[in-house]
Amino acid sequence: MKSDGAQRARPDGATRALRYYTHMPFSYFDRLSPARKVVYLRSDAIEKIHLPPGPPLDGFVARLEQGLKDERRKEVEQVSQALLSSLTARLEVPPIRVKVLTVRPSGNWGELHGLYEPTEDGTPPLITVWMRTVARKQIVAFRTFLRTLLHELCHHLDYELYKFPETFHTEGFYKRESNLLTQIASAAPRQGSLALAERAGQPE
Repeated sequence: MKSDGAQRARPDGATRALRYYTHMPFSYFDRLSPARKVVYLRSDAIEKIHLPPGPPLDGFVARLEQGLKDERRKEVEQVSQALLSSLTARLEVPPIRVKVLTVRPSGNWGELHGLYEPTEDGTPPLITVWMRTVARKQIVAFRTFLRTLLHELCHHLDYELYKFPETFHTEGFYKRESNLLTQIASAAPRQGSLALAERAGQPE
């Protein structure tokens, strides 16, 4: 079931997964309670993520692209983990775990690109991303994979950096995602196949 926004956990302690779809409407704002509208608007107002200086990221970007190209799932998982660990350390937020699986799950709700699962047992939250499309089982485009990874990280940042009680797909959320992608892309070499910084805001 597609969710407009999600709380960190239900009262019974069970976590609610946050799913990433290719299209998220904004019309659900009108159905939110006044308290949730406040959270939504706070999220919508933040358009950029200030990424403090730190170790270079270009090595992660290059290795991630090559790992996808070579279809090496375990390497992609390891590099994805290293990249997000570097980002969470820079932003001084709690760490997160990363799992990379093969073919995306799908159903009548669409095709699942990524999943963010908060936890209540003290272990770091889990991000899961998939590296193959449903229809042809092809490796997803590098930019799509990286954007999905950062999209799920942005849910984590909503909780841990901005201290929101919920994380919503707002226009501001997507702008933060694109801003983070651009910052990481600008750390990569400008030559070669990436050219991510110029393409970060363009649709697939």
